[in-house]
Amino acid sequence: MDWISTVAGERVAAEEARLLALVASGNRDEPLVELYRRYSRRVYGLGLRLLGDRGLAEELVQETFVRLWRSASRYDPGRASVRTFLFMLARRAAVDLWRRRARHEHSLGREPEALVDDEAFEAVLVTLDVRDALDELNPKHREVLELHYRGDLTQQQISEHLQVPLGTVKTRTYHALRALKTKLEERDLGD
Repeated sequence: MDWISTVAGERVAAEEARLLALVASGNRDEPLVELYRRYSRRVYGLGLRLLGDRGLAEELVQETFVRLWRSASRYDPGRASVRTFLFMLARRAAVDLWRRRARHEHSLGREPEALVDDEAFEAVLVTLDVRDALDELNPKHREVLELHYRGDLTQQQISEHLQVPLGTVKTRTYHALRALKTKLEERDLGD
């Protein structure tokens, strides 16, 4: 991981810890709105993955941020990042939502593996982080990566599909991978 990405990641972590400290001290307007802006989409995606229902995913976002507001004073930046703390709250809220739903719909069966297994839950979070990092790329860079990895196309096939020179595809791929690596390192997912 290069030092620029490390510094950027540390800066973001410190800023988010400051925002949560403001929430804990009673300032629930701007700091909570900013944390919501940064994380609501990811919590919603987590809800879709874990609970499989748009309504429950929306409810998970709301419940997670209510819990964040209520638990802000218990946050210890020495033990975890705000991201880790928030997703811990989201996971607990998802379990509660699943169980509440299961009581009403007796045919649901067992809880999804990612609700009960730490590795499966972490895999879901990594998938969401990679998707977010991809979404932040320049659209042309994202396009070549998606065609290669999701479409299973070679660079020559991508060149033909996009009707651009092969050299352009190679250049876009190179820059896309570098940008993606940086974005993943900022999320502590590099290497």
